[in-house]
Amino acid sequence: QALFFGLTPAVLAVVVQAVIRIGSRALKNVVMVGLAAVAFIGIFFFQVPFPIIIIGAGLVGYIGGRIWPDTFYVIRGHGDTSGGNVDSDVVYQGEIHTHPSIRRAVRITALCLTLWFTPLIVLSLTLGMDNIFTQLGIFFSKVAVVTFGGAYAVLAYIAQQAVNTYGWLQPGEMLTGLGMAETTPGPLIQVVQFVGFLGAYRDAGMLDPLWAGVLASVLVTWVTYVPCFLYIFLGAPYIEALRGNKALSTTLSGITAAVVGVVLNLAVWFALHTVFGKVYEQHAFGMRLLIPVWDTLRPVPLIIAACAMIALLRFKLGMIPTLLGSALVGMGYYLIAIA
Repeated sequence: QALFFGLTPAVLAVVVQAVIRIGSRALKNVVMVGLAAVAFIGIFFFQVPFPIIIIGAGLVGYIGGRIWPDTFYVIRGHGDTSGGNVDSDVVYQGEIHTHPSIRRAVRITALCLTLWFTPLIVLSLTLGMDNIFTQLGIFFSKVAVVTFGGAYAVLAYIAQQAVNTYGWLQPGEMLTGLGMAETTPGPLIQVVQFVGFLGAYRDAGMLDPLWAGVLASVLVTWVTYVPCFLYIFLGAPYIEALRGNKALSTTLSGITAAVVGVVLNLAVWFALHTVFGKVYEQHAFGMRLLIPVWDTLRPVPLIIAACAMIALLRFKLGMIPTLLGSALVGMGYYLIAIA
């Protein structure tokens, strides 16, 4: 608890930095800003599922790119050689490129789908659709399918579903998981394992809770990674054919703009639950409102988060030193003033 007391507010600063970084790349005009705003309002106030937001933003980007190409052509494909990509000819010459093959694609698809769906089918037939292992396997399979926009966008979706929809974790536990994940490379998979472990630990059935948590961690890692390998091995040979494809670029521009709003949603949710000890939900006019209890304001995490933001954004301090410094300060305060 002492360690995460200072680490969690610093993670808030890292998420804010991610919003600014993605936004500076994607929000080049008022239309892109509008897409980000609509995505934020949709997921934060109306709890629109992340996959729906991604699909909608992609369609807007695709259609908008055909009508107003200059407005939507924001995220350019890696085939744009205006920056002087001297290695592009090597790929075109076929020296390091696996060429597309229907036979190869069929083999890879059959293998990966078998590896992916076999555990899910076995779990659903033997344990039922309401079992925690089946639910975890299906949910994180969906997570793998909609992994657009980087880890923070998907983490927002995981947090929304794991806390609000399934009730596997409490908000404070989700904050702890996000804080723990930032201490290691690859934060997404750490959070996936954390959520899977706690979900099964609390609903272990006939199993020992510890073993149930471990098995669930293995399961969610498997169903998250196998689909991604399918996309890589199946799609990689076709990527070169899409270099500079404007339709794809405008679609990705729309998605990336929406991702800014989704990650901003994560930042606001994170901030409320970090800075306030109690936040309750209120529903009105079809909207979900998060109302903080002002008497539970926690000034020390607020100060740590503000200092971490200044360190990252103003002084360009690295993420690891910022997290380490915040953790040490928080630990010292916790051990002296709280423990």
